[in-house]
Amino acid sequence: MTEANDRETMLRRLRIRSWRRGIKEMDLILGAYADHRLAELDDETVALYQQMLLENDQDLYQWVSGQAPAPPLYADLTADIAAHMAEHVRGGVA
Repeated sequence: MTEANDRETMLRRLRIRSWRRGIKEMDLILGAYADHRLAELDDETVALYQQMLLENDQDLYQWVSGQAPAPPLYADLTADIAAHMAEHVRGGVA
């Protein structure tokens, strides 16, 4: 298996994990983000995203929605997810 195939397999698994969360809100937020942005991220950010998926959905929702500050480790990533969510809600992402 090539490195490109390994990355594609990992991204496919992360997309599935993004759509199958514990709460529907996070399914919709992370699933849409993964579908539209995951392939564009560098390997380091993909690894961070994978690590972030281990966090509790209620915490993730609060971080992405701005109800609570994200830990510094995830601050940039959750800000990107929140920006994507806002654009998606406005209809800017098909």
